[in-house]
Amino acid sequence: MSEPVTDSAPPGRIDYVAVENSPRFVELKKKHRSFVFPLAVAFLVWYFAFVLLASFAPEFMAQRVWGDITIGLLLGLGQFVTTFVITMWYVSYANRRLDPISSEIRGELEKVESGA
Repeated sequence: MSEPVTDSAPPGRIDYVAVENSPRFVELKKKHRSFVFPLAVAFLVWYFAFVLLASFAPEFMAQRVWGDITIGLLLGLGQFVTTFVITMWYVSYANRRLDPISSEIRGELEKVESGA
């Protein structure tokens, strides 16, 4: 990453607009968005499908699968499972792909801030 200090920032200060436009920061945002947005859309579709089924297909949701366990109950529990899986998946992705880039950017900014 090039030095994030420009004429618009006083000496020893960071020009955050320049940092935001730097190639590494743009790459970081792109990697974050390419993971988060599709997953968020998929989860919302899954969530609203559950809500719509519960609202408009109560007979389907009330079908017993085993004993008192219904399809609606399994799908509702699936919402919780999905939330935890997505969270673990994001943490793993962030640790592998996002954190190294953000650490690199932060390190360079700390050097600039300290005047090194």
